[in-house]
Amino acid sequence: MSIQQPPPLEGVTVVAVEQAVSAPFATRQLADLGARVIKVERPDGGDFARGYDTAAGGLASHFVWCNRGKESVAVDLKDPRGLEVVRRLVAGADVFVQNLAQGAAARLGLDAATLCAGDPRLIAVDISGYGAGGPYAHKRAYDMLVQCEAGLVSVTGTPEQPVKAGIPAADIAAAMYAFSGVLAALLRRATTGLGGPVEISMLEALTEWMGHPLHHGMHGGEAPARTGVAHAVIAPYDAFSTADDGLVLLSVQNDREWRRLAEQVLGRPELGVDPAYATNTARVAHREQTDAVVAEALASMGTAEAIGLLDTAGIACARLNSVADVAAHPQLAARGRWREVDTPVGPLRAMLPPITLPDGPEARMGAVPALGEHTDAVLEELGVDAGERSVLRRDGVVA
Repeated sequence: MSIQQPPPLEGVTVVAVEQAVSAPFATRQLADLGARVIKVERPDGGDFARGYDTAAGGLASHFVWCNRGKESVAVDLKDPRGLEVVRRLVAGADVFVQNLAQGAAARLGLDAATLCAGDPRLIAVDISGYGAGGPYAHKRAYDMLVQCEAGLVSVTGTPEQPVKAGIPAADIAAAMYAFSGVLAALLRRATTGLGGPVEISMLEALTEWMGHPLHHGMHGGEAPARTGVAHAVIAPYDAFSTADDGLVLLSVQNDREWRRLAEQVLGRPELGVDPAYATNTARVAHREQTDAVVAEALASMGTAEAIGLLDTAGIACARLNSVADVAAHPQLAARGRWREVDTPVGPLRAMLPPITLPDGPEARMGAVPALGEHTDAVLEELGVDAGERSVLRRDGVVA
C-alpha cells in the first residue's frame, strides 16, 4: 500500500508582483503544487487582466485561469510605505516573481539581481518580453507582438494569410520556463543552500518552441510553408470533410501506414505501391492528388464511421473539435479531469492541471481571490497593527 505524500511545494512561500499572463500562469503552477502564493496588486483595479472581459460569470477569463489558489494583497508600490510592506513580504519568502515593465522592478529595488544580492537563499525571477539587454530590452512586449517577433505568425495560417496562435503562446512559453526554472532553483538550493536569480524572456522562450521551423529554415534553406492544418513536410496530414459536415484530421507518419490507409480506408490498395504515392517524399510532391484521394473517400462517410475505420486501421486521427466539444470531451470526463474552483462569483468549472502525482494529493486548485481579499490578514502576519492598517487604508497605500 502506497503512502500518500504531501504536496511537493508545501512550505514554499512565493511573493509575486505580477500582471497579465506570463508571471501569473507560472505562479499558478506553484500554487497548484502546494506553494503559498501572495499576489501583490495595485489598489486601483489590481492586475489589469481582471478587466480583460467578463466572460467567466462576470470575471475575466484570463484572470480566473491564471490566479486560483493565491492570496491577493493590494499595495501601492509607489508609496514608500507600500514598498516597505512588499520588502517585508519578500524577506520571508522563498521565491519572488515579477513581470513589471522593463526597468520598473530595478527602480523599486525588486529586480532579481538586487534581491538575491541581499538574500543569497532567495530565488528571484525576472520575466520580460525581450530580456534585460539588447536593442529590444525596453520595447513593449505583449503576447501577439512577441508571436510576430519570434516568427510563429509567419509559419501559422494558410498560404494566403498568416495568423497568430489562438492562445497566448508567448506568455505560456515564458510561464512554463519560469515554472521549471523555479523548480530547478529550489532543487539546487536544497543541495547548495543558495537560491539566485532566474531570467526568462518571452522572445527566447517562444523562439525555443520554434525549434522545427527554425532548424528547418536555418539548415534546410527555407522555412516550412504555411499549410493551414496540414503538415508542411508530411502527407497526408490534414483535416478532411465528412458526409455529416464533420472534419476529421488524419496523419500518416510512414509508408506502412499509407499502405494500410489505402487498403482498409480508401479501398484503393493499388495506391499503396504506386510510385506516385508509395513514399512520403512522393506524396508530398503530389500533395494535391494525395489529399484529393483521401478527401473523396472520407466525403462519403459519416464522422463516426471515418474515425472508426481509421482507428481500426491504426491510422492516427482526431475530430476537429470546437471549444464546446473540448469542454464535453469524453476522454477528459472518463478520466475525471474536471473540478470546481471557488471564485468571488461562485464556483466555476476548471480542469485539473496535467501534472498527476499518483502518490501525492490532488492539485490544490484553491479559490480565485478578490482584489485585496487578503491584505488585512497578511499585514497582520507582518506585525502591522490595526491602527497602522487603518492609516494605510485611509491614505490609499493598501486596499
